Amino acid sequence: MLRRLLLVPVLIGLCATPAQAHNPEVRFLAEHVVPKGLVVGGTTVGGISGLDYDRRSGKWILISDDRVAPRFYEGKLSRKGVEFTDVHSLVGPNGPYLPGTVDPEDVRVDKWTGDLLWSQEGDRTPTTLIDPSVQFSRQDGSFKRALPTPEFLKMKPESGPRQNQALEGLTFALGGSLVVTAVEGPLLQDGPPADDKTGAVSRVIVQTRSGQVVAQYRYQQEPVFAAGGSTGVTAILEKSPGVYLVLERSFHPALGNKVRLFEARPHGTTLKKRLLADIGEFTKPDNLEGMAWGPDGTLWLVSDDNFNPAQVTQFIALAVR
Repeated sequence: MLRRLLLVPVLIGLCATPAQAHNPEVRFLAEHVVPKGLVVGGTTVGGISGLDYDRRSGKWILISDDRVAPRFYEGKLSRKGVEFTDVHSLVGPNGPYLPGTVDPEDVRVDKWTGDLLWSQEGDRTPTTLIDPSVQFSRQDGSFKRALPTPEFLKMKPESGPRQNQALEGLTFALGGSLVVTAVEGPLLQDGPPADDKTGAVSRVIVQTRSGQVVAQYRYQQEPVFAAGGSTGVTAILEKSPGVYLVLERSFHPALGNKVRLFEARPHGTTLKKRLLADIGEFTKPDNLEGMAWGPDGTLWLVSDDNFNPAQVTQFIALAVR
């Protein structure tokens, strides 16, 4: 278990400013790339799959999807740079999580209590089925409570999420009274994954703070941008009541990442979307998975480097109208 430490802040400098895209609703503001091998509190910074700003403390919370040592960092983030200042283990109801039992993906700060709400994908292997979940933790990483996992989201042999395509996106809605999650890929019972001709369907689930499901929406993914690639929903964020931002990321082994930002609104049982920006028009995107509002209304994106030497932890700041 990691313990709270007093750490020497590490400041990451700004990268060069890329060219602007043409959509007047979205403007590029800044980009930072974290040096490989950065160590904070005895841990290597990486796997950053979600982030959120804590208005009470003025700190940023950045969750790592390290399945061996699940944790989150505290830090500072602005157009001037990124500063990692502390690290905490995520602890389960019975103590530290055993390696491989949780896969953290997204995190939000609960403005009602100051606690952390985070999602994890569970696991699906030929010998193991671990349900995804959403849970509250205290600011020190200790377990507080979990929302019940809906039956249709549980890992079963013939239904539920595919491996590594479960609860990827998470946001509070309606002033914190609702919890909204986005499934990265189609559930087994919802059809096949997307290909270069047809997009798949992701589910967006709306729950009360106690876990009651009050709505579900079908979210239609875009087709993969090239044959042989994969795609999925990696983040969801409330923009205003009834309006969400959704991040779709596609990956092709030879061509890299294509990441698009959409605005989505409920329309019956679906989320009707429109394209706001292709992030590749601003800069070369890495594996962007996290999205959050900064204190000044800036939209921040962050990439999960998968602890892969060929990938980076990238922060991108956008102005969104």
